[in-house]
Order: sequence, then C-alpha cells, then structure tokens
Amino acid sequence: MKKSFIIFFILFTTSVTKAQWLWDYGFALGVSNYLGDIGGKEKTRRDFVADMKMAKTRWNVGGFARYKVHQKLSVKVALDYLRIEGDDKLSSNPARNARNLNFKNDIFDLAVTGQVFFYEDNDLGNTYRYRNGFRAYFFAGVGAYYSNPKTLDGNVKLRPLHTEGVSYSPVGINIPAGVGFYFTFQKKHRIGYEINYRTTFTDYLDDVSGNYADPSGMSAEGAALSNRTNEVSGLDPIFAKNFGYDAATGTTNKRGDKTHKDGYMTMSLSYSYVLRGKSSFYRGRYGHFFGKHRRGKVRKIRAKF
Repeated sequence: MKKSFIIFFILFTTSVTKAQWLWDYGFALGVSNYLGDIGGKEKTRRDFVADMKMAKTRWNVGGFARYKVHQKLSVKVALDYLRIEGDDKLSSNPARNARNLNFKNDIFDLAVTGQVFFYEDNDLGNTYRYRNGFRAYFFAGVGAYYSNPKTLDGNVKLRPLHTEGVSYSPVGINIPAGVGFYFTFQKKHRIGYEINYRTTFTDYLDDVSGNYADPSGMSAEGAALSNRTNEVSGLDPIFAKNFGYDAATGTTNKRGDKTHKDGYMTMSLSYSYVLRGKSSFYRGRYGHFFGKHRRGKVRKIRAKF
C-alpha cells in the first residue's frame, strides 16, 4: 500500500508538469500530533485539541501539486509521511498512568482537497505589477492512509498481535479539513502555512479502543503488551484489578474509549513553484508569432497567481 501511494503521486506530478497552466507543486515540512486513547491530560478522553499532549508532537513531511480551477477555488493532491505518538507515562490521569500503554505510528497519508479562498490580495504593496500576492483559504476533502502502530519501547508491531482480540485494517479513509494561506513572490514562488486535522473512521491508530481481551487466545508477546499494568511499581493491588482480564469471573475491564474515533493533526510550512502559462495580454499582442492572429480588443489583464 505504501508503494502504491508513492507511485501514484510520482505519476500525478509528472503529468502535472506538462500542463504549464495554473499549476504549482512543492513540498511541506511541519509537525504532527494525535487525538486518541493513549496519553492525554488529566481528564478522560476529550475531543479535538483538548486532550493532545504537546510533548508528543512529532514530524511531518510531504509533497503536493495544486491546480487553480476557479478564481476562488483550487484543488490540491498531497502525499504526507508523518509520525504520531502517545505514552500513558506522560498523562496526569492516574488511571492512564496505571494502564501504562504506549505507541508510535508512522503514517502515509494521501489526500485530495478543495481550497476555497476567503481573502486575497493579488498586488501586495500596490505596485500595479501583480508580482506579489497573498491568499487565505479554508479547505476540506477526502483522504486515505496507511497505518502501522508499534510500541515505543521495543518497536514491536501491534496490529498482528490482536491485543484486544480484534482484527483491523492498516488502510483507512479520513476527512481532512483546515485553514491555510500562502504568499506568492515574483509570480513564481509560494511560501505557505497550513493547519490540517484529519477525522478518521477508526479507533485503532494507537491499537487501543475497547476492552481487555482474554489473553489465552493471544501469543505470549500479545498478552504481555495487551496489559502492561503489572510493569508499574508500587500500584495499589485493589486499583490494579481495574485493568486486564479476570479469567475466574470472565470480567473484561475497559481498556480504551470506543465511543470516540482517533484523529491526527499537522501544521506545516510549504514551498511551491508556479507553472505559469501565457496571459491573455500576451496572446492578444504576440499570438500571431506562434499561430493564427485574432484581431480584436485585447482583454484586460488579471493576475493569475
């Protein structure tokens, strides 16, 4: 799946360079974080950024191509490679500390989004040369990702171990949405900034969702990583009974919050290069040198960036 993402993106950007009209392509560097069941702050699971642990902010790199389909609308295809992490040791919630789970996940994310511009200035500095500009936009779209959660300590792949007795796919769909802006310099260079939150339809980016499963159906390694409360020293034995599976009574304690799906967010700086075609003024004045000349009134110049 990872190879198919990369091949698709290379083929797409290769075809883009032939268009030479209203396209720009480039790369992005930034940071990432996640919202899920592991880590977090002092309370139980909360939505959006309220439960994110800033100490677990990690990296994001990617490439993209963008096409301006209308004066107020562009379409962007982006491939990102990012890491998200979580660790119950960093939480100030006693129950999460005692659960003692952790993970990291290197994600490949491929998305198509539409950017709607709500503010623009195509002539910064009022030079009347339309060489520098600014645009701000909202965006939303659809994406696909490849996910592979592992332990922070030991780098053990968690999905094959079925730590909750559940099989889940490494591939899923998400809904990216956010806000961004970019400056255009000398008509050809763009520097941008973007905040992108992906809503997913899975609760297993961190390998945690529901209840503890019967360890008798797991491998020894899976059972050990399903319940790691026994690794915590000095824990009250009565409190420790709230974690794991009780074989005598068949009691399955809560391991995660299955009522909320996982999500992740990136904040990125980007650079892109604009592939510009000939303006209507150029075609009106000089088109006869390259093809049949059409006489008539020259259309008004309008900034294309």
